[in-house]
This record gives sequence, C-alpha cells and structure tokens, in this order.
Amino acid sequence: MERKLENIILAIVVIGTLMASIDSTIVLLAFPAITAALHSNISTIIWIILVYIMVVAVLSTQLGRLGDIYGRGRMFNLGFVVFTVASFMCGIAATDIELILFRALQAVGGALISSNSGAIIADTFERHRIGKAYGFTAMSWNIGALLGILLGGFITTFIGYQYIFFINVPIGIVAVALGLRYLKDNSVSKESIDIGGMAILGLAIALISYAGINYASVGIGTVNIACLAAGIFFGALFVIVDRKRKVSTMNFSMFKNKVFRNSLFASLFQGLGFMGITFLLIMYLQGVRGFSPFYASLLLLPGYIVSGILSPITGKYSDKYGSRLLATLGIIFMILGVAFYLALLGVSTPVSYIIIGSIITGFGSALFWPANNSAVMTNVDDEMRGAASGTMRLFGNMGLIGSFVIALVAASSSVPRSTAFAIFVGTSKIIGGIGSDFVSGMKIAFIALIAMLIIAGIFSFTRGDELWRKRPSAHRV
Repeated sequence: MERKLENIILAIVVIGTLMASIDSTIVLLAFPAITAALHSNISTIIWIILVYIMVVAVLSTQLGRLGDIYGRGRMFNLGFVVFTVASFMCGIAATDIELILFRALQAVGGALISSNSGAIIADTFERHRIGKAYGFTAMSWNIGALLGILLGGFITTFIGYQYIFFINVPIGIVAVALGLRYLKDNSVSKESIDIGGMAILGLAIALISYAGINYASVGIGTVNIACLAAGIFFGALFVIVDRKRKVSTMNFSMFKNKVFRNSLFASLFQGLGFMGITFLLIMYLQGVRGFSPFYASLLLLPGYIVSGILSPITGKYSDKYGSRLLATLGIIFMILGVAFYLALLGVSTPVSYIIIGSIITGFGSALFWPANNSAVMTNVDDEMRGAASGTMRLFGNMGLIGSFVIALVAASSSVPRSTAFAIFVGTSKIIGGIGSDFVSGMKIAFIALIAMLIIAGIFSFTRGDELWRKRPSAHRV
C-alpha cells in the first residue's frame, strides 16, 4: 500500500511538471494566430512566453521557502488551483495586455508547482529510489516541452488558440482533486516569513532578467544598463542582509555543502549552454530553411523521445552509482552534440543531421537531469527541501533566460532584431544571401554554448560524492 501511495504522489507531481512544461512552449506556434486575433504585434506578443519564464524565475526560491513554512503539499495544491484558474482567464482574454497579465498569474501557479515538486519527491521516496523518481519528472518535462509545441500547432490550426489554455482546466481540476486527497504536508516550520528579504531578492531577479531579455529584444541601452546595475545592487544587498537575519529567505548554510553548491551551478551553466541550442535550431529551421514551425518541431522530436524514455532508467543508475559520473557524462554528450552542429550545420545541411544531433544531446539530457536533481535534493536537511527545490528552479530558469539572450543576440548579429523575433515565432524567414551570415552568427553562439557546458561539466565533476555514498549505512541496490 505504501508503494502504491508513492506511485500516486509521483503521478501527481509528474502531471504538475508536465503541465508547467507544456505551457512554457505551447504558445510558440500560436503567436501568429494570437497576434492577428488580438490585433497586436510581435514585440508585444513575445512577452506571453517571456513573462512566464521571468515570473517563475523571480518567485521560485520564495515559493519553495513558503512550502517549508506552510506545507509543501498545501503550496503545491494551491499552485494547481492558481494555474487552472489563470489558464481559463488566458483563454477568455480580450486584449494582448490582459493575456500577458493572466500568463503572469499562470506563472505564479507554475512556480508554486515546480518549486515544491522536487521537495515532495524527496519527502516521499527513500534515498535508494529517489533518482528513478526524478527520472520520471525529467521525462515529463521533456515530453511536456515537445508536446506543448505539437499541441500548440494542432490546436491552433484545427480548433482555436484559446484552447491551448482551456486544455489545462480539466487536467487541473483532476490534479487538484488527487492532490487534496493524497498529498500530505511535511512537518511545517513555525518560522515567520521574511517579507523584506523576499521582496529584495524578487526585485533583484526581476531587474536582471528584464535587462537581459530587453537587451536581446532591442539591444544595449540606458534602461538595460540601469536595470542590470540596480539588479546587481539589490542582489548584493540581499546577500548581505539575508545572511544576518535569524529567519532568512534563502538559507545560505545549504551552500556550505559542496555537492549541493556545485550541482546548482552545474544546473545554471547547463541551462545557459543547452537551452540555447533549441532556440537557435528553431530559428535556423524556420528562418534559413523555411520550414514551418510544426515541421521544425518534428525534426527535434527524436531527441526529446530519447531523453524521455531513458531518464527513469538513468535515474535508477544514479541511485546506485551516484550523480557525479552520470551527470558529468551527460554534459560531455551535450558538448558533443553542440560540436556536431558546429562542425556540420550549414545553409543546406541534410535534415538528418539535425535529428542525429538532437539524439546526442537528448541522451546527454537523460543522463544529467535525474542525477543532478537527485544530488541537489539529497544534500540538504529535510526542513530546507522547499528552499532547495525553489533555488534549483531559480538557477535553471536563470540559465533558460540567459540562453534565450545568447540565441537572440547571435541571431540579431546577422539580421535585424525584429526579423530575429519574427523568425523565432515562425512568421518570417531569411531571404537572399544573408542565410549564410545567420549560420555564421549561429556558430559563434554554438562556441559560447560549448563554453557554458564546459563550465557546467567542471562544476559537475568537482562536486564530489554525495553524503549518502560516504555513509556505510546508506541504502544500496
């Protein structure tokens, strides 16, 4: 009966991860339809996806901490409620601004789900089975990211863009019902909330994120520089103030553990180096090759399938052998995949090369994520798991934002930024001889991505062994 309950809880977490992942990409193929229906423009509509990424990054740490204080199951279920209601509101939004605001609210729900899901897994499963459980969540994230693109194209074409949001409502209702019945709260803390610390940290992340995104959108300028400088200032202020507080927003004692610390930085630089690959390939396939967004997503399908199938298996091996070897090997495969594109991608490269590269990087992703997530969550005390889960999500999302900036800046080095955005959302393609210039800029970006992945690999390899592997009494399988 206990194993059955564990599987039910895992299924609930997987549904939450799947929904959050789907909604991070499902709008990509709906941009043209939404732009036309709401009489908007690309520079405004692009914030439908950017605001979601940014809000999740801003709130992850704080909402994970709320899970430690008020109960992770309670916060997770609240996330489903907010996400479901906001999804319905997105579907009935009458203007582009309304849609962006409701997407921000939807992201609040997504942040509540994602920042507490990792901690719930760690609370539920024993150490010798936790990697396999994270493998299933990694699988659901990979499947959700691609499923979002496929569903977005199908629903927008044959039903109507509103239903890319409405589809979440029945799933959310079922998930809330299951969560209320089966998810039990951890032993909640009696600590109070550090509102001031949360506000300073949120402001720092928001300013830095906005500076990066706006730089990718319009280039360097006074506003971007001011936002970046202010963000760094508030970030430094947060570190100084929060370390002195008795009740802190981010418990810095977690970072004394080298495995935890290095695993987080491996996640950050892996995000910086890996997510940009997808952005660049989408722009290449749609802009240079002239493929439809739907067909472009199909060419990336094999890599997601490989990652989705293998993640639970590799997670099981991380339970047995630890995270260091598998996660580092995953980074190496990602580097090989990007190097493959760097060496062979051209204006008229056979599409089979795209598929081969995606399989290589997908295999690397399957090795890295379950092992790395397991290393983060099993190297903190029980009462700090929510904060650790939220911090892990923060580092991952900052990597995602950074990779978006790298991809857009590389694209706009050879074509106007407005054209780069139009290519990204599938409403334009590169005409004439500048396709080769775009490929040259893309290869420069690939070199930068490889550099980020090498740094991730260094952090991963030097993390050391997890505490459980150093203890004779640890579970082994």
